[in-house]
Amino acid sequence: MTKAMNSKDTEHDVVVVGAGAAGLNAALLLGRARRNVVVVDAGAPRNAPAAHMHGYLSRDGLPPSTLLELGRAEIARYGVRLVRARVDEIEPGPPAWQDGEIGFSVRLEGGPVLGARRLLVATGLYDELPAIPGVREQWGKDVLHCPYCHGHEVGDRPLAVLGTHPRAVHQALLLRQWSDDVVFLAHTLDLTPADRDRLEARGLRIVEGPIDHLVVEDGRLRGVELADGRVLPRAAVFLFPRMVPNDQLLTRLGCEKDDAGWVVTDRTGRTSVPGVWAAGNVVDPRAQVVTAAGMGAAAAFAVNADLVDEEVRHAVERRRAPAR
Repeated sequence: MTKAMNSKDTEHDVVVVGAGAAGLNAALLLGRARRNVVVVDAGAPRNAPAAHMHGYLSRDGLPPSTLLELGRAEIARYGVRLVRARVDEIEPGPPAWQDGEIGFSVRLEGGPVLGARRLLVATGLYDELPAIPGVREQWGKDVLHCPYCHGHEVGDRPLAVLGTHPRAVHQALLLRQWSDDVVFLAHTLDLTPADRDRLEARGLRIVEGPIDHLVVEDGRLRGVELADGRVLPRAAVFLFPRMVPNDQLLTRLGCEKDDAGWVVTDRTGRTSVPGVWAAGNVVDPRAQVVTAAGMGAAAAFAVNADLVDEEVRHAVERRRAPAR
C-alpha cells in the first residue's frame, strides 16, 4: 500500500527509483537489512501488455501485475515505503543529516524532495515498435518478442518473424525449434547471402516484400498482409523491437556509457558515479524478470555493504577523536 509522505519521511538510506522486479527485490533485501528505504514508482512497467510471464522458477505463468502486487505487499512488511510518483530530477549532494558525505536529493514531480545516502535506479526500458498497423495493438498478445518467454505457448503453430531489425534473423533461427512452420518476412531488411543460407538451411521460408498491416479479427491476429495484397495466415508473429533504456536520470548524473549506449556497471550494478547503482533492463536489455530480480538483489547487497563501510569509518573516526 502506498503511504502518504510527510516531512520526516524525506531522509533515507536508499531511494530506489523504479518498482519492477529489480527495484522491488532490491528494496525487499534492504528493508530486511533494516535500512530506511523508499521506492518511487511511476507505474509504467515494460511487461504490462503481457498476460503472463515465464521462466521464473515458482512463478512461471503468473501475470506480471500479480508479481508486482505480491512484491509491494512484501516490501511493506519490512517498513519500505512506496511512493507513486515520477522523479523529475536527481541532484548530487549530501542529505542534511549527513553533511560532507555522498548523497542525493531526489525531486519528485509535484512532490517533496527525498534525501538519499545511496541511489538505486531500476527504471527499465521501453520498446520502440515498427510503424506497422496492428503491431502496437497486439503487442504482448500475439505479437511477441522473446522466444524463451513465449515460444512454448505458441509452439507447433504457424509463426512469422518480421524483418524490422537486424537481430530478426537470429530471432528466426532461434524460434525454429518451437515450430516447423516459421516464415521470415523480409519486409525492408536487406538480407545478406549468408543470412539467406542460414535461414533456408534451418528450414525457414523467406517471403519478400514490404508488410502493409497485420490482419486482426475479434482482437486476435489472423495473418499478415503484404503491400501487394498477399495475406499470410499466421497464429503469432515475432519481432525484435528497438530497446531504449529509460536512463535519463543516470545520464544526467554523469554515469558512463559503453559504445552501444548503455550505462556501464560492475557485477553488483555499481555505476561510474559514486553512490549510484543501477539494475534491470535500464542497464541490460537481455534481462528477463527473474534476471532483473537477481540484479536487484546483487545491488542491494553491495549498497548495504557500502553503507556499512561508511558507518564503520565514521565510528572509527569518532573513537579516535580526542575528547573535548
